[in-house]
Amino acid sequence: MAKRKTEKEKEVEKVLRVTLVRSPIGYSLRQKNTVRALGLRKMHQTVEHLDSPTLRGMLAKVRHLVFVEE
Repeated sequence: MAKRKTEKEKEVEKVLRVTLVRSPIGYSLRQKNTVRALGLRKMHQTVEHLDSPTLRGMLAKVRHLVFVEE
């Protein structure tokens, strides 16, 4: 059963800033779809996401195309 987060844990959640620094043109469709799923559409666009294992996995697959700030 999933453990509920306390108020203290909720306010400490990390926010990651992800910026698209290389074009996904020329890469596989799967990588292009991952970049789109991250909410990145244009070069040098930055989006913020809450840190999660799912997000970390997506970033690992396109780490050569994005810049991540914690």
